[in-house]
Amino acid sequence: MSLEEYFVKNRRLALAFSGGVDSAYLLYAAYAAGADVRAYYVRSAFQPQFEYDDALRLARGLGIEPVVIDLDVLSCAEITENSPLRCYHCKKMIMSAIISHAREDGYELLADGTNADDSADERPGMRALAELRVVSPLRECGLTKHEIRERSKAAGLFTWDKPAYACLATRIPTGERIEPDKLKKVEKSEKILSDLGFRDLRVRLRGDNALLQFTEAELSRAEADRELIKAGLKGYFDEISIDPTPRKSSV
Repeated sequence: MSLEEYFVKNRRLALAFSGGVDSAYLLYAAYAAGADVRAYYVRSAFQPQFEYDDALRLARGLGIEPVVIDLDVLSCAEITENSPLRCYHCKKMIMSAIISHAREDGYELLADGTNADDSADERPGMRALAELRVVSPLRECGLTKHEIRERSKAAGLFTWDKPAYACLATRIPTGERIEPDKLKKVEKSEKILSDLGFRDLRVRLRGDNALLQFTEAELSRAEADRELIKAGLKGYFDEISIDPTPRKSSV
């Protein structure tokens, strides 16, 4: 089944919208197909400001005003204790909040941007999606991340080459309690590196220290600019190290 056919069969739906590559294209495709789609963005301590800004820019560029839901994910002990099931509990809390709002607005079907490359074995949150009966049109129609990027480029969406961005909680080692100051430290330091021109990176907490991870395309430059980077992040961490092993590109 093509995505166009999917929206012929499902003319009215809510969308869990993050502003990332997948949900951005799904919103565009639903809108272009004439579906009655409403986008819901959940704003929490786990999302950096730029994700919110990108979501608004993309949706408003299509003439759509997303519904913004403020959610206190840090109020849930099962999330802040940061066990291996954190993503499951977080996804369930987020999707449940969207479902509640969407039903009040008259939308019974909720879709998300999971694509055909996403493995249920690698994403604990997939269990929450199944339990809440969230549909994944991109996955159901067999669209891979590469195909979604190509289609997004053809559609003129600025998100087509946007690096994938896992939530800020993923920067804190599993089992270490998630606290607001840790999330802010990561967000601010990644923003500083972004302002220095790095696009696809991670700042991972290691106690009071930081491990910086760059893709192969940016690693040599990061090593050359080591002192500049340390100066920019001074005051955030006791020690700053650069992982010599490149991280896999998310573009």
